Amino acid sequence: MANRERILLSSPHMSGNEKKYIQEAFDSNWIAPLGSNVTKFEKELAQYTNSKGASLTSSGTAAIHLALACLGVGKGDSVFCSSFTFIASANPALYLGAELTFIDSEPNSWNMSPQALERALCDASLENRLPKAIIVVNLYGQSADMEELLEIADLFGVPIIEDAAESLGAEYKHKKSGTFGKIGIYSFNGNKIITTSGGGALVSDDEEMLSKAFFLATQAKDVAPYYQHSLVGYNYRMSNVLAGIGRAQLEVLDERVEKRREIFQTYYQELDSIEEIHFMPEIKHSKSNRWLTTLVIDPFMTKITPFEFMDKMNQANIETRLLWKPLHLQPLFKHSKFYKHNERTTAVSELLFKMGICIPSGSNMSEENQLIVIEEIKKILVPDTQGEVLWKKVQLS
Repeated sequence: MANRERILLSSPHMSGNEKKYIQEAFDSNWIAPLGSNVTKFEKELAQYTNSKGASLTSSGTAAIHLALACLGVGKGDSVFCSSFTFIASANPALYLGAELTFIDSEPNSWNMSPQALERALCDASLENRLPKAIIVVNLYGQSADMEELLEIADLFGVPIIEDAAESLGAEYKHKKSGTFGKIGIYSFNGNKIITTSGGGALVSDDEEMLSKAFFLATQAKDVAPYYQHSLVGYNYRMSNVLAGIGRAQLEVLDERVEKRREIFQTYYQELDSIEEIHFMPEIKHSKSNRWLTTLVIDPFMTKITPFEFMDKMNQANIETRLLWKPLHLQPLFKHSKFYKHNERTTAVSELLFKMGICIPSGSNMSEENQLIVIEEIKKILVPDTQGEVLWKKVQLS
């Protein structure tokens, strides 16, 4: 195993066309956070997502920060957020001094539970403390049930920020992921389905929001013949060089989605017969980009924890990763409110964390390497049929 190159979870996959756009930036000497690559990438991203506009940022986190600021979130305000996600989804609310309430996942999509959201909003309404925004995360490339979530949010008049950092290229009811909320955000971090090495974007059909986001991302400079500032601004624009990488990556996005879906399908065909494994589902009327292939391993049947599974795969020189630790379990948020999917059972997000794993899914992974991963998984998961099937019980709740 030591002689074989490590099989990575999701490494950058260049198209070969990136150098052309980077060279354009150098040839024109536009290296700053403006230039033709920035302008064209924003236009092309808006066209791809069928949004009225897009604004490039230095990271997906910056895009969420701008979205919250555009919605007027400030000190002492309330923000609701998916619990089962990376901390970057929630941290920007803290930047603005807001208080967070976390919403559990539901078993069908692993994303925000409409049931839990409705209870949380009902309680907040009774307390006369509705949130200024709801951050719904589309996890691992799978859209949340946006139609139901939007119906609930609209009933209470609360806007949704759709955190589609992991789901660019995915679809829900024939619309692109990230285009259902008041504002959608994407990430182009190095491990995402397309990358600019680091960067993000904000999309919206609200042109006033887009204009405000651009204003705040460029240090909130007032219209004046000198540097005048009436509001706090940020240095959040993407460079023209990185935008060049993004333009080339966007050209192959659909190919990357199809490749990752093929990788998932191969895993599914080879491993779904193992009763101890349950793959992340794809909800009705949706198309996941399968950014990462994720699954839960039933501990009652295998007696193997995700930690032990990860260690064994690491010994085989294969990178795997645990699913996100829910934010309501993080020490930083120990005093925050949390609403479970079902008040009578264990939180879905907690079970997913205890049972779940991500396996290599990069679009540049070879068929040979995928077969190696599959064989190692089969070696590890020795059937033990005694005991109840925990995850199937959760799905029925």
